[in-house]
Amino acid sequence: MSSLAEKFDKIRSPKLQNQREVQDRASPPTSYHLRPPTDRRQTAVVLTAVEDTLKSQNYESTPTAYFAALLALLSQSVSPANGIVNKELATSVVYLLDVVVAYVPDQLLRSKFGQILQSLAPVLTSHDVEAPLIRSSIGCLESLLIAQDSAAWALPQTQISPRRAIAGLLVLAQDHRPKVRKRAQEAITHVLKSPPPSPSLDHPAADMCAETALRGVDDMLAASAALGKKGKKDKRRRGEEHQPGMMHALQLVKTIALASGGWPSKKIEQLCEMLMRVSRSNNEWLTMTAFEIFEVIFTGMADEVSSAKLPKLMQVIEELKPGQNDERLLPPWIAVVSRGYDVSAQVEPQETFHKLPEVFETVAGLLASSSHNIRVSASECLISFLVNCVPDSVILDPSVYDEKVLEKIAKSATELLNVKFQSAWMEVFTVLSATFTAYKWRSGGLLNEIIKIVGELRESQSFTGKKEADDVLGKTIEAMGPESVLKILPLNLSKPVAGHPGRAWLLPIMRDHVQNTSLAHFNSELVPLSESMFQKVIDHGSSEKTMEIKIYETLVQQVWACLPGYCTLTLDVPEAFDQKFAEMLANLLYKQTDLRTDVCKALQTLVESSQAVLASEASEHELLLQHRLTKADAQRNIDHLAAFAGNLLAVLFNVYSQTLPQYRGYILQCINAYLSITPEKDLIETFTRVTNMLETLPVESNSQNQADKQKQPKQTSSTTMPPTSHTLMDLIITLSIYLPRPSFPTLFSLAATILPQTSDPQLQKKAYKFLPRLATCSTGILALQDRNQELQALLLSTTASVSAPARRDRLAALAVVVEHLPPLDLHFIPSVLSEVVLACKEVNEKARTTAFDLLVLMANKMSAGGTITQSKIPHMDPSAPTTQATLSEFFTMVSAGLVGSTPHMISASITALTRILYSFANQLPTALVSDLLETLSLFLTSPSREIVRSVLGFVKVSIISLPTDLVKPRLSTLIPGLMSWSKEHKAQFRAKIKHILERAIRRFGFEEIEAHCPEDDKKLIINIRKTRERRKRKKDTDAEPDTEREHRKGRFESDYDEALYGSDSSSAAAASDGPDSHDDDNDNDDERIAHTRRKNKKGGGTYITEPNDEPLDLLDRRALANISSHRPIGGTKTPAMKKKKGHMDGDGKLLFHDNGDDDDAMILDESNTNSNGKRSRNGATKAASSPDIDHDEGAGDGGG
Repeated sequence: MSSLAEKFDKIRSPKLQNQREVQDRASPPTSYHLRPPTDRRQTAVVLTAVEDTLKSQNYESTPTAYFAALLALLSQSVSPANGIVNKELATSVVYLLDVVVAYVPDQLLRSKFGQILQSLAPVLTSHDVEAPLIRSSIGCLESLLIAQDSAAWALPQTQISPRRAIAGLLVLAQDHRPKVRKRAQEAITHVLKSPPPSPSLDHPAADMCAETALRGVDDMLAASAALGKKGKKDKRRRGEEHQPGMMHALQLVKTIALASGGWPSKKIEQLCEMLMRVSRSNNEWLTMTAFEIFEVIFTGMADEVSSAKLPKLMQVIEELKPGQNDERLLPPWIAVVSRGYDVSAQVEPQETFHKLPEVFETVAGLLASSSHNIRVSASECLISFLVNCVPDSVILDPSVYDEKVLEKIAKSATELLNVKFQSAWMEVFTVLSATFTAYKWRSGGLLNEIIKIVGELRESQSFTGKKEADDVLGKTIEAMGPESVLKILPLNLSKPVAGHPGRAWLLPIMRDHVQNTSLAHFNSELVPLSESMFQKVIDHGSSEKTMEIKIYETLVQQVWACLPGYCTLTLDVPEAFDQKFAEMLANLLYKQTDLRTDVCKALQTLVESSQAVLASEASEHELLLQHRLTKADAQRNIDHLAAFAGNLLAVLFNVYSQTLPQYRGYILQCINAYLSITPEKDLIETFTRVTNMLETLPVESNSQNQADKQKQPKQTSSTTMPPTSHTLMDLIITLSIYLPRPSFPTLFSLAATILPQTSDPQLQKKAYKFLPRLATCSTGILALQDRNQELQALLLSTTASVSAPARRDRLAALAVVVEHLPPLDLHFIPSVLSEVVLACKEVNEKARTTAFDLLVLMANKMSAGGTITQSKIPHMDPSAPTTQATLSEFFTMVSAGLVGSTPHMISASITALTRILYSFANQLPTALVSDLLETLSLFLTSPSREIVRSVLGFVKVSIISLPTDLVKPRLSTLIPGLMSWSKEHKAQFRAKIKHILERAIRRFGFEEIEAHCPEDDKKLIINIRKTRERRKRKKDTDAEPDTEREHRKGRFESDYDEALYGSDSSSAAAASDGPDSHDDDNDNDDERIAHTRRKNKKGGGTYITEPNDEPLDLLDRRALANISSHRPIGGTKTPAMKKKKGHMDGDGKLLFHDNGDDDDAMILDESNTNSNGKRSRNGATKAASSPDIDHDEGAGDGGG
């Protein structure tokens, strides 16, 4: 809170004194409500006069002295007999009094209460007083009323007392002027929230305020009811007249409810009756306001002080229950009851729970209503009861009485499946699902009858709610566990019982909902079932499969699909996961390829779910309630699984090496999980064994594999196994982040051995991956920092031997080294800068993106400061001086490429400058940016299209992102340079230049661009202007939201890409224009648009291409590829059959351009298939812990 002196300083401020004059010139004289609270200059004059008077009489400038002086001025400006004598003086005095009175002692305010109230009465009761004066008067009354004691509040309203003052505030709280009404409501709130010392919960004036507010609402309701005797037209007109008054009255009720701790206890019954009457209104705003008032009341009663009122309020609300089929009033009443019990459960959870059976049964009976709205409201209320009113203690440790309450609620829930609720069964099922969720494992024994009934309904052929029944049974399995459910609804599959149907439909439900249960049940019940089904498949032999055999195979898969759920937060890992069970899983991994996905997912989930519990920040109480596990249990599970980790990893490594690359993803995820818990000793042994195997492999075998690939171009990685060295390298990269520091020398030595080799590009590519992999763990980061100089030397020495597929991963490795460069080793940046700059022109898009990111990283590193020892840069003079690293120095380094000997190098340098200028333009000196802009604009005159194409990107980024005062002086050079290429059709030059001009016109204006445009090229500028105008007219005519910006932005992955490639016009249309498209006549454009529309309308036919002259199978998932909106031309060819165009380079090599990224970035089950090529039920999953490891060994990079 500001001090009194600070507030007076603001009043004396010349800036605030001039505020009135400025607003007076901007506002009409009659708009008094737009003026400031008071005339600041007049108020400052009055304040100065008061201070001068105090100084002349030798009084100190205390709040009491100001208060006395202002009271004297108030009696001169306002008289109880004559009203307002001097309006301007009264406005200033009351404003200052409102400021001062908050600092005056309460005892003095109580003694002067009568005098001040009589002086302010003419202001508060007059109808022609301006709002600023009234608001200041309300502020004075607020401070006066807060200072009153219990004795003063005990005086009747007929006397000059606080009750009379607050009666005036209640009248102003319904004033037609919004600011006056709001200020009065704020004052009432503050007064009621500041009661005098008293044993009562409520303020002494709370009853009076509540009664006045209720009377105001009753009067409005009576006035509205009286309109029923009028005609409909007159009723509508008069109803509109009473609507604002009703809103103001309800707002006052809400204010009092908010301020008085819910509502005065004696008036709760009247309030509830009134609000329920308002809820019947056809006006949605009134109904909503009534519920907001209930919400405010409940919120106010949530604290310990006011919670004593809550039982009475709930009793009154329950007694006001409407009729059974009152469609208008029952839903609001149900909503109020739901919210009331929610608040009650927060205040008194145990007592509320004990009252729950009665109200649960009452609301449940409403589900038999014929009204859909009532049924939906009742079901939502019951769900709210179950979610909010069942305490955690009842589930964890219930008393005998708690168990009886649970039994009563369960009985009411079971009765909902009675025939009389049949029309509401969809709502009933949602309530039953919530019941199982609330009861958790306590559902067993209490809700068994529900499971039996729902299961019987689900088996009925005529039952239409199978999906809803499945949801209920799914929640049942989550709450009770599959063992309890299968006792009530047995599967009856391996040993069917006569008269009892088989329930194979339960297996998919179990697959989706089993969790936090016993693994021993799977081992004892579902494993024998799987064995019996699989034995029948084996007994069938190799003959053609019948439908029955296919069903058995499906059942086997469905059984094992449940295993990941059984392994999620398992309760008995130490007991159930024994050596026998682990051996069975290992045999399945070796022999049953169809089940590998589920088994690997289960093994992975066993580890990760326990790790999630250990990493959870929840308390032990919450963990027990949610999972019935503690962190000690989770740690015990991890320790138990760690004992099996070595053997399991050996199995997984073998399975990994026998699996095609595109199906290895889930295996790698499982390997990662078990590597994270493997003891250090086992990790070192595993790493040593794998590295020894890789080192003993002959180099010739790798080379021979690559040669075989060249001789057999038709073979792809999807049908052939990769070399063993590739598989071993994958495993080493996976192991790397879990290894201890002593193993890192071997790891770096292995990389140093492989990186210089050029015989196997894919192996080299994988070797580059280990640096980014190490950067994902803390131990690896420390190793990278310690060995940074060694890595610098290694990467510099392998520059010449890098293969095309490995370029992107080499750039990623360079980024890791640069990120951890010491400030004294920044010479590494210029040493590799030329390589990074050239990578900006890579055909592979991911390589280009990595290069751009590395450039930005280098710029940030240079801007952070450091030392560049130029003598250490390759091919530099040993006597070169040492320089300091700065951002300007980095731009100078990149700019050196502009004097390159080849157009490719110059183009790459321009592209690199464009990228870093976009990110760091605001941090560069203005002179450097200006020189850069001037220099690069000269390259527009270059005869090389490759160079000009890069310059166009630079110009566009400059126009968009650089300050206008830098670009505008260069327009005289840029615009003619652009126009010199505007008639070039190759590489879409015309379209790109038109886009640049559009952005320039948007930023600098049409006249500015036209002034610098050569006369022969102004047709293009005119065409752009007319296109913009036509687009604007169409937008105004359609009056539709402009979603073009959102659509355009969604096509780009970064702001830089949008700035470089984005445009407002269609590039295709612009590129296809003829040389005469700059004509200033709109007829050509309109005719072209009309022709396009006619062409689109003329189309619409659908054609089916029959492959190999056979009828198309429309049930095949690939059928969509054979359906086209264009007429097929000739025979159909698959992409593999189409010939690719190529050209010869300077060395006579045949080059194929492919913008696709044939990167083999360790495909982690993205094909969504299992090892036999079948679709996996669990879907494709991505290895979050190892996104940087390769699998697709045979894929090549589009590096040229």
